[in-house]
Amino acid sequence: MAHPRVFQLANLLQPCITRKALLSGKAVHAQILTSGFSLDTFLSNRLVELYSQCNQFESALNSFYAIPNPNVFSWNAILCSASKSGNIDLAHQLFDQIPEKNVVSWNTMIGALARRGSEEKALDLYHGMIQQGLMPSHFTFASVLSGCASLIDLVDGKICHGLIVKVGLASNLFVENALLAMYTKCGIQDDAKMLFDEMTRPNEVSFTAIIGGLVQSGCIAEALRFFARMHRNNVCIDQVAVSSVLGACAKTEEEAYSPDQISFSFTVGQAIHAIVLKNGFESESHVGNSLIDMYAKHGNMEKADFIFKSLPSINVVSWNVIIAGYGKNGDAEKAIDMWKLMQESQFEPDEVTYISMLSACVKSGDAETARQMFDKIKSPSVASCNAILSGYSQNEDHQKAMEFFREMKFSNLEPNRTTLAIILSSCSGMGILTLGKQVHAAAMRFILHEDMFVSSGLVDMYSKCGDIEAARQVFDRMTDRDVVSWNSMITGFAHHSLNREAFSFFKSMREDGISPTESSYASVINSCAKLSSLPQGRQAHAQIIKDGHDMDTYVGSSIIDMYAKCGIVNEARCFFDSMPLKNIVSWNEMIHGYAQNGYGEEAIKLFEYMLDTKKKPDSVTFIAVLTACSHSGFVDKGIQFFNSMQIEHGIEPLADHYTCILDALGRAGCIRDMKLLLEKMPCTDDPIVWEVVLSACVVHGEANLGRKAAEELFRIDPKNSAPYVLLANIYASTGRWADATAVRKLMSDRGVIKDRGYSWIHNKRGVHAFMVDDFLGLVDGNGRKSNFDAHSHENCAA
Repeated sequence: MAHPRVFQLANLLQPCITRKALLSGKAVHAQILTSGFSLDTFLSNRLVELYSQCNQFESALNSFYAIPNPNVFSWNAILCSASKSGNIDLAHQLFDQIPEKNVVSWNTMIGALARRGSEEKALDLYHGMIQQGLMPSHFTFASVLSGCASLIDLVDGKICHGLIVKVGLASNLFVENALLAMYTKCGIQDDAKMLFDEMTRPNEVSFTAIIGGLVQSGCIAEALRFFARMHRNNVCIDQVAVSSVLGACAKTEEEAYSPDQISFSFTVGQAIHAIVLKNGFESESHVGNSLIDMYAKHGNMEKADFIFKSLPSINVVSWNVIIAGYGKNGDAEKAIDMWKLMQESQFEPDEVTYISMLSACVKSGDAETARQMFDKIKSPSVASCNAILSGYSQNEDHQKAMEFFREMKFSNLEPNRTTLAIILSSCSGMGILTLGKQVHAAAMRFILHEDMFVSSGLVDMYSKCGDIEAARQVFDRMTDRDVVSWNSMITGFAHHSLNREAFSFFKSMREDGISPTESSYASVINSCAKLSSLPQGRQAHAQIIKDGHDMDTYVGSSIIDMYAKCGIVNEARCFFDSMPLKNIVSWNEMIHGYAQNGYGEEAIKLFEYMLDTKKKPDSVTFIAVLTACSHSGFVDKGIQFFNSMQIEHGIEPLADHYTCILDALGRAGCIRDMKLLLEKMPCTDDPIVWEVVLSACVVHGEANLGRKAAEELFRIDPKNSAPYVLLANIYASTGRWADATAVRKLMSDRGVIKDRGYSWIHNKRGVHAFMVDDFLGLVDGNGRKSNFDAHSHENCAA
């Protein structure tokens, strides 16, 4: 039995350990030494614990080594001290030396490894513990599940969950919370919610875990509902929960798809601000930073600035959040002022600060200032480089983006998926296939070509650069495809008039379980418009209504264009009138639709109504209305609108506008006015201008001007057969046969071949194109073949 003095000294040590009273503890240690009990294992264990609690690891280690016969408690005490000090290597050495390890020994080592970023080693140790036949405790499972969460290791996490159920710890709140964190961090929110609903008494840790996981996965509305449930259940709301849900309110503004959702998230954010004030959390910097972020992302910089200035303790994160807020709201000047003030306040900007500054400059369109800011960074990261690349790309300064990308490679900075996606976008914008292929090669070198984000960029680049086959090959090799990659292919097919493939891919996308977006529907509707395929267009329109995309202005404009190109102008106008929001594209499509179908008067009325609504027209609007005036013979109106472009609306006329006026004058036989306009025009190298002039000369037998127009076309495009044929026709119509023969000879000498004309027809078997002397296999209502039969050229199946 131990000496009574040992218990007395142990009782003196206990309050020192509890209060971390190092000086008093040393005094007791001195008494132990003078009393002759320094070799007592029990007291030595308590001394190791004392020095460990007071962060005096060397003293704890000396006390341990002074024990002549350390027991398992001695080993566990020094192991705990070593792991607490962060000396993992020494802790592992001590663990290996323990002669008889118990569950506490294993738990201490597994927990230390999991906390210090060695999760894989922690899992290996856990498997070793199981092989030794030891029963894990709730502490073991908590550490192991934490490691699985960090590694996003769902397989081991689920195996661990099975063992938890088997050993009867499934109802332990500590373990339940660890499981909840594991499932949420692995992105399995359905399982996390199921687990949460089975919990008998979820606490603030449980709610914080599920809310944080939902925010991370973008399930913002559900995260807000769980916070409301937490509040209703009178669960203690702490700073961590408040910060998580404020993060949800901030993210909603970026991820919501409707103004109502944005308004709702902001309202909830304001309500949480009231809870913060009620609970006295406003002095907590983490909560304050979350509030600044929430208000900034909703555009209320006045409130964000007020909270920033009210914080009792400002840290680098606070500065970064307020600077990023001004940047996001396009106020680069204020962001720069805050950056300067930050340095004046003795805070050193970090990488996040500079990225925020770069983003601010990029957002305001000032790529040059962003570059100057970038040059001040001593060791720029890939994220900083991406911000500069993004600025160049957004400003469509693709050449500078490519040059910067080359600089980045020479600096030995390895690009990531974002880098390659941005630079591929620039390649698409430039339309230079060779550069795109070089980036593809770089992606393969860095083993990023199979990344879904990069692959989608490659598909988009190849299709926009005209190599649709290469785009298809990249797409086919993708193991995972998101809606962006499908849209890139569908848009690429539609752009290259491969409408059959566009329809086929749209169908395959739906069969693959991918919900079409506005971009998907717009591309398919555009294919219907190009084919003038009304049945397919109506089907697509019905599906758009079913999926709730009919109110989108981008899709709506495509629907108007489709109905107009199919000749159903009344339906186009009905849909136009039903649109709650119309942008300039919607107006242009409707005006142009009237113009295409010969409804010049209605086009003019709609244009004038548009002006009455104070909607500002653009250059495309004037092309549409001038086309209407041209096709319907409203020459005076056309000239009036043309003259108003620069005077009233500040729009410089382009070649297309001049072409419309020339066409109107030509149709009306005003050849003299055409000549006068041609003399004043700044753009006479456009072939369409001269084609319009030549066509007018053919109609009115104007040989001199016709010859000039034809000669200009011979110069611009000598292989185009149209001007030769039209000039020959002018000469023939005026009886100048020798001149007509000379033109045909010139055409023959230059090897110019007249293009054959073709027609196309739509029936239940598809859309068929045919030329002169071709037969088109048609079947009448009784199933008999008509005389029109044989070499049909299938273009697209609608």
